[in-house]
Formats: sequence, structure tokens, C-alpha cells
Amino acid sequence: MEEQYLNLARKILDQGTVKTDRTGTGTKSIFGYQMRFDLSQGFPLLTTKKVPFGLIKSELLWFLKGDTNIRYLLQHNNHIWDEWAFEKYIVSENYTGPDMTDFGIRSTTDTAFAKIYKEEMKKFTDQIIADEDFAKIYGELGNIYGAQWRHWQTRDGSFIDQIQDVIEQIKKNPDSRRLIVSAWNPEDVPTMALPPCHSLFQFYVADGKLSCQLYQRSGDVFLGVPFNIASYALLTHLIARQTGLEVGEFIHTLGDAHLYLNHLEQIELQLSRPVLEMPKLILNPEKTDIFDFDVQDITLENYQSAPAIKAPIAV
Repeated sequence: MEEQYLNLARKILDQGTVKTDRTGTGTKSIFGYQMRFDLSQGFPLLTTKKVPFGLIKSELLWFLKGDTNIRYLLQHNNHIWDEWAFEKYIVSENYTGPDMTDFGIRSTTDTAFAKIYKEEMKKFTDQIIADEDFAKIYGELGNIYGAQWRHWQTRDGSFIDQIQDVIEQIKKNPDSRRLIVSAWNPEDVPTMALPPCHSLFQFYVADGKLSCQLYQRSGDVFLGVPFNIASYALLTHLIARQTGLEVGEFIHTLGDAHLYLNHLEQIELQLSRPVLEMPKLILNPEKTDIFDFDVQDITLENYQSAPAIKAPIAV
């Protein structure tokens, strides 16, 4: 199954169009691509580079809690959303540190600046953990995934819990064609730290198996997409557990699938490596409710991989 991801990377390298982007980094991009993963054959976590499954678990559980503040993530040693919160902080009147203009790009190209950036980021994340009031202001990312999944605001002032609703629909009407959760709320997009990249997903039940298809409007193929594949595979397993179903397929449909221009050497290295056997996902057999799971209830068996490959994140 990993070959599907590697084939996507090869296609972008061979056929991608060089484009500008919001971050100023530049990409090679293709539009419209689909991958299919049979979850009964193993858990689709890449083996051609080490992917930190602990970060995937804690982020997904954070979404499922309806949380949009990075404090929970930091308490679980997860720093994948730090940059977006930090970006808001350094342009605020309360920030008194060194000038961080163009910090997202300069921190990856200027060694001296990168050191300062890292120090300021550490101060920021330490304060988020230590100071709940500070975290309420500067740890908040707006109505991103967790808010839309669990607390979609309605015109009458109430909210919709899309995850709970879709679980109930799967149980009561598994043949429904409306088993959909949307994170793309046009009203909230302008105030989100990062508008949802994985914007809509749909479930499908057949032959006692639960499948999930994700539509992702924008995919950072080297850094982000491996996380997205594993995260939605895990979500499918969790919802299958709660609804009494086996797992079927995870189908990943991408809009703008791109490699950042400063990730090309890294993906070439990854493509040179052999694919290893996929691991097996183990869920705590005593847990059935998706909202009761903690990070320690989710583990992998026999995960072997090549070493991690570092690459800068474009903010």
C-alpha cells in the first residue's frame, strides 16, 4: 500500500507544475489524485521514513475532543501546531522579543536567526503550558477541525456535533449516503489559524465493513500527507470499533497535491529506500466509545521503518 504514496511523489516530481504559494516557498504541484488503502491488510504508516505515531494519536484525539487550543497538544509533547499559534503571538502588542518578520522562511535559511527563533518558540510553548490564562489567548487557533467536527455553530445559536451524529447514523442507517463530516465552514475560514486542508470526509458501509473517503483540498505530500493517511485510517478504525463493524478501505482524494521546493532532496532520499512490512494497529479491547480513548489505548505492533528525514515546515 505504501507504493501508492510513493507513486504520488514520483508523479509530482515527474509531472508537477512549479507554482507560487501562500508561504513564499514555492511548490511542484498536481491537481486531483486518489489513493486507496485496504485497512484489513495492515496499518498504513509509512516505513520508508519514520513517522511519529504518537503525534498522530494525540492530534486526532485532540480533534475528537473538540479542542482548538494547543495546550493539550503541548501537554502530550506534540508540537505540530506550534507555529500557527506562535505566528499570532509575535504580531501581538504583548510580544516584546526580537523581530520575527518573515520568521517562517528566515528560520529555515538563516542559522543565527533559527537559533533565536527556536529560543523564542520555547519560551512561548513553556508559557502556554504554565499559564492557563496566557494559553486561552495565544494557544487558541480559532474554529479549526475540533470545533467544526464537534461544535458546528448554527444560525439559531445552537451547535451540531457532527462526529456523534455520524456515529449514530452509521448505527441506525448504514446505507445512508449522507454519512459526511465537513470541516470547511466558509464563515469561520477567515478567522482560523489555518483553513482546513482535510476538509470533508464520508463513510460508507458494505458487507459489515466501514470505509472512509477523505477529500483534502491541499496536501503537503512530504510532511503532511503521511500524517493525514495514518490519522484518517485511525479514525476509521475507532469509528468501526464503536459501530461494531470491521474496517474496509481508506480512500484519500487530493485536490492540490504538492511538494515544497525545499523538500525535493528529502523525497528523493525517501524514494530510494525499500518498503517494509506494514505494522498492525492495536486498540484497547476494553474501550468501545471513541470519546473514551486515551493515547495509551492506541498502539502499533511491529512498526519498523527507515530513519526519519527532517524537512522545514512552511507556515
